[in-house]
Amino acid sequence: MVIINQVSLFLIPLIIGGILLYATWKKIPTYEAFVEGGKEGIQLAFSLIPFLVGMMVAISIFRASGAMEYFVSFISPVLQAIGIPPEIVPLALIRPISGTAALGLTTDLIATYGPDSFIGRLASTMQGSTDTTFYVLTVYFGAVGIKKMGDALKVGLLADVVGFVASIVIVTLVFG
Repeated sequence: MVIINQVSLFLIPLIIGGILLYATWKKIPTYEAFVEGGKEGIQLAFSLIPFLVGMMVAISIFRASGAMEYFVSFISPVLQAIGIPPEIVPLALIRPISGTAALGLTTDLIATYGPDSFIGRLASTMQGSTDTTFYVLTVYFGAVGIKKMGDALKVGLLADVVGFVASIVIVTLVFG
């Protein structure tokens, strides 16, 4: 770990310096390009705010309404019959929507059941095996103005389902 820290202390400035030297060699106005990129970054950040606020409100309503708890209690018997702990269902539902909310759920599961428990390992594996599909579509597609995202949504959610199923299978086989 110490070696990695030492290498990164030198490697990151070396990469940045190399990029600047290469750009200067190619006669690219580096400072002007940097300032222009900063302007675009700020414009992009402001354009994303409405999408982020809408998504956060929807997540809050879903959780506060009790809909998630009702759904989990409804499918718990089926999940327990096939060996899936119902405690991870909220993580599976929230992860495609919000990474921060999913991280909070994962943290709660690990604090409750422990990091070396089956549920803790499963939650950690699910957290790392899936993506925030709705967040990606909302923010990135919205930022560039893409309106038709149906196929991307289908593929993204399919990838999330595959990640969830693979997490359950692998954690069961390895730590079962």
